[in-house]
Amino acid sequence: MSKHSNIETSELIERYLQYKLVVQERSQKTVDEYRLDLRQFFRFLIAKRRGIPTYSEEYDNISIEEVDEEFVKSVTSREIFEFLAFERNERDNQPSARARKLSAIKSFFKYLTVHEHILDKNIAADIESPKLKKSLPKYLTEQESIDLLHAVAEDKNSRSRIRDYCMITLFLNCGMRLSELVGINFSDISRDITSLRVVGKGNKERIVYLNDACRTAISEYIVVRSKEKTVIKDKNALFISNRGTRISNQMVQKTVEKYLKLAGLENRNLSTHKLRHTAATLMYQKGGVSVLTLKEILGHEQLSTTQIYTHISNEEVERAASQHPLANLTRRSVENDDADADDDDGDDSED
Repeated sequence: MSKHSNIETSELIERYLQYKLVVQERSQKTVDEYRLDLRQFFRFLIAKRRGIPTYSEEYDNISIEEVDEEFVKSVTSREIFEFLAFERNERDNQPSARARKLSAIKSFFKYLTVHEHILDKNIAADIESPKLKKSLPKYLTEQESIDLLHAVAEDKNSRSRIRDYCMITLFLNCGMRLSELVGINFSDISRDITSLRVVGKGNKERIVYLNDACRTAISEYIVVRSKEKTVIKDKNALFISNRGTRISNQMVQKTVEKYLKLAGLENRNLSTHKLRHTAATLMYQKGGVSVLTLKEILGHEQLSTTQIYTHISNEEVERAASQHPLANLTRRSVENDDADADDDDGDDSED
């Protein structure tokens, strides 16, 4: 059970969260985030209605157990706007954070309208989400990716070097999410190590096909793992910690950070997810993989999500500029062309 699962909410909110978890099969992490976001929203409403200062110990101790059918019927769209303004102006929430909280509120009120039939109308449905800044994904270049793998391979003092090399190889070649890599079991890997099954967002399974680099890395790690002297507690887990348990998300993140630093890439604000960006970008730009194929490889539901990886590299932009038909047309060349044209006109008249 997640550490957030015991946070007090209300019976009505818990019914909604169980619906998200059991019926819609959202991950526990997603459900926990919805629980926190809804608690913040209703705590704000209760404080506003009672005149409780938002920066006070009393505010922090507000219980939302009173959020029942009558309470949600009294909520107005104006109060939702006021909450979003509070999160922006008082809590300095960025657009992405406010968009996530609004998404939780919209989903909750939709549930109350469509499934519980408590409300006749979803008052949050027409509220526009904060405009998100569109930024290009950060990624490693092909050479930087090679440098990162070299940093792992050359770390001869690390007893987990073979495991770490295998993990980073899978990130860079397959574009896995962190949770997908950590969750790999031996039973997920095909006998000939040509493919493996991963469980992505929403507990959706997909098959990841392995190239030579991945097959070799997994094979070498399996040999090392079989000789592990530590008692292995999670025998089905592919990647294990030095304690013999399934490796944690935090440990993988620390491992990646360690080798990014050794490769001289520590100041790039990179992470495990940026390695997923790297895999997608290199497959699209260097490997000629189509957007539709990339969508399947990454396990995206919407094509629009995949299209962030199809950004054009700076080199391509520079090349496009130099290939413009007017690229070499300078003032002097234009003047010379005019002079040549005048000469030609004079010759024609003499003829």
